[in-house]
Amino acid sequence: MKEASTSEVPLGQNLIKLISNLCFSAFVFSVLIFTVIAITYQPPDPWLESAPALTKLFTQTENATFKNDDSILKTGEDLVASAAISPAISPSNSAITEAMIEKSEKLINDSAASRQLRCEEKVNCSDPRALFAIERFNLRAFKSIVFLEYQPPVNGSKPDECDVSWRFRNKKEKSWRKYRDFRRFKLVFGENCTYKVDHAGGWHSGVNARRFRTRFGNATATRAGKLAPPAVRDEEINDTIPSLGSELSFRKGRYLYYSRGGDYCKGMNHYLWSFLCGLGEAMHLNRTFVMDFSVCLAATYNPSGKDEEGKDFRYYFDFEHLKEVASVVEEGEFLKDWKKWDRGHRRKVPFKKVVSHKVTPMQLKKDKSTIIWRQFDAPEPENYWYRVCEGQAAKYIQRPWHALWKSKRLMNIVTDISGRMDWDFDAVHVVRGEKAQNKELWPHLDSDTSPDMLLEKLKRMVQPWRHLYIATNERFYNYFDKLRSQYKVHLLDDYNELWGNTSEWYNETMNLNNGKPVEFDGYMRVAVDTEVLYRAKTRVETFYNLTMDCKDGVNTC
Repeated sequence: MKEASTSEVPLGQNLIKLISNLCFSAFVFSVLIFTVIAITYQPPDPWLESAPALTKLFTQTENATFKNDDSILKTGEDLVASAAISPAISPSNSAITEAMIEKSEKLINDSAASRQLRCEEKVNCSDPRALFAIERFNLRAFKSIVFLEYQPPVNGSKPDECDVSWRFRNKKEKSWRKYRDFRRFKLVFGENCTYKVDHAGGWHSGVNARRFRTRFGNATATRAGKLAPPAVRDEEINDTIPSLGSELSFRKGRYLYYSRGGDYCKGMNHYLWSFLCGLGEAMHLNRTFVMDFSVCLAATYNPSGKDEEGKDFRYYFDFEHLKEVASVVEEGEFLKDWKKWDRGHRRKVPFKKVVSHKVTPMQLKKDKSTIIWRQFDAPEPENYWYRVCEGQAAKYIQRPWHALWKSKRLMNIVTDISGRMDWDFDAVHVVRGEKAQNKELWPHLDSDTSPDMLLEKLKRMVQPWRHLYIATNERFYNYFDKLRSQYKVHLLDDYNELWGNTSEWYNETMNLNNGKPVEFDGYMRVAVDTEVLYRAKTRVETFYNLTMDCKDGVNTC
């Protein structure tokens, strides 16, 4: 018995040791797995989605050709969080509030009491209390916008009317950009000689308060032999192309230059995905990005069904904002200064040619050449710019979505349309076009977006006689007439004077295009439609509310 007990002791110890070794091995293995995940994990893009997710979203075939879609990518003014706006420039710092009005009004009233002023017999637009009444009315009437600053009221067309101009921004647009409205108000006296707003005019009704706009250039001939008005400059837009300055400053610079690749004439979403890859690499390398301002608009956006070259980047995007947040130079200015330097100096500008996207940004980080010149001469899809940001580079290159805003000129049209509906409207996005005709991929879309079905479904989601904006690719204007029996229907074409030959947009874009008129093309239409849609109080979507068909076709939900 004694020998048996002594033999059992080592067995127990061995068992305990075995269990402890297994536990330790499991711990080491779990630590190893966690380490591998931590090293390989790629955080999501702070402005949109992760690079792999977006690549998957936009990739249609194995050669990574982007889909042609009617949708518009959200840009920086839609995506940036409110906290990301610098406190130094945030408009919320100067927003006019009810408390600010009451404080200012009390100071004025105390001052008036000390001087024993009596009631005015008629409306005095220069009386500060008239402006306080208008400010208070606006805060209660237009809750979706932030009021930033007012100009002193001026007389309207009648003795009891005042015209007032103010600057504002929309709460749904997260940028610091400001817009302007001017309206006419009818004022009456309330108790204790206070002013009250009896009636407010519509969008841009206060014409006497409209600020003077600088006009420049001579009148240009139109098709009918008449003269178009001289071009109008919006002083709040400064998208002139900057020069590099002296030859010495050019030589001291560091540039990243992308030659035109297979992205040219692809869909705009493809273009943006590639452009922001190049800009992101330039930021990573701490270099100035050389921009080609010439945009080729893909055939899907053109009624002709053909690609259209020679479009200006500034028609679609805000170059003023871009050059404020990123170091960029226009390609023509860059090439001119490069040639000028090489002609005037024995020592040429040092540059490095990179002929494959497989040369990663990390490998170029320490390169000291003045110019890194990426060339994209390989066949598709190897010649797409965005290939530079794939693979390991995706961990280092963050696409700067915050740098890309839609053109202020387009956004002025968006603001004008929304303002004419007094910022109080609902919207429905009706996708039709080729998708409605393709019964194989979208078997129910055509019938689900028919006028009768639209009216039946909208009755359950939108109150009757509301302003209803319809964002659509349906080309037949009268297609939605049946909805007019229940709603105040608005379509983009109802506002075509905003880009007609007497509009500011027309004159300003013509100035960018060397005096030649610019077409309000398909992409501009979709961009404006989309932005108005974002500002609606109730938003009805085709592939969520109107039909059970999948957005990308059968079995893709």
